[in-house]
Amino acid sequence: MMKSLMLTLLVAIPVAGIAQTSDALDWKGKLQYHAASTYGPLSIIGDAAYAAALQDLNSPKEWGQGGDAYGKRFASTVAWSGIRNSLAFGLDSTLHQDPRYYRSGGAGFWRRTANAIRGTVLTRTDAGGETLSTWRFGSAYGSAFLSNMWYPDRLNTARLGFIQGSVTLGFDLARNLGAEFWPDIKRKVLRRKVGP
Repeated sequence: MMKSLMLTLLVAIPVAGIAQTSDALDWKGKLQYHAASTYGPLSIIGDAAYAAALQDLNSPKEWGQGGDAYGKRFASTVAWSGIRNSLAFGLDSTLHQDPRYYRSGGAGFWRRTANAIRGTVLTRTDAGGETLSTWRFGSAYGSAFLSNMWYPDRLNTARLGFIQGSVTLGFDLARNLGAEFWPDIKRKVLRRKVGP
């Protein structure tokens, strides 16, 4: 179980925020961003890893084990991702919010960690301001509640929807932390391999 969860985190972390630009995204740019977040290669690998973690946990147990059960878990995860990114696109386009993460310009571990937390709770607007990340919260909780509708009845509860939405926000924070620190880690690792 722990190996599957760690693989999920490692796949999810370096994806966001690699190619930063301060240019505002129009609706087409936001659509491309969310399409890549749903169906891009790294997203599909992350979905497969998360489905493997669910398979390892036998969650939901009603789906059993084996190839068919893994297929249900994988399809469920991809469908959830589609719902999440559809809601996110609708919200960030309508509310003129930028879904991208922006790395800190400062130095220091705690300052950069605070930037990742701030970038999870707040988001830039298309006009360059900052506001509550309505697109992120709405899509995290909305997709949790909507995707629970195809789960067994015992799991289609408000409590589980709230927990799943909160876990989604936790993964978003982990992804932002990865986007903040991964380029530096990669540069140091590559320098060590190439250097004297």
